[in-house]
Amino acid sequence: MSVNVEMVKCACTDCVCVVSTDNAVKADGRIFCGENCANHHQQSTGCDHAGCPCHG
Repeated sequence: MSVNVEMVKCACTDCVCVVSTDNAVKADGRIFCGENCANHHQQSTGCDHAGCPCHG
């Protein structure tokens, strides 16, 4: 039996975003909702998705 995962929670601890595995940013072997989270918020805080309390 196989399972196909299509949606996952962003790997950033503070982030609550759920992202499609096809549209995700992949870094360090993990899946993130965007570049800010994938880069560990080096450029700015937050992921810039509406309603997300992520502060990196």
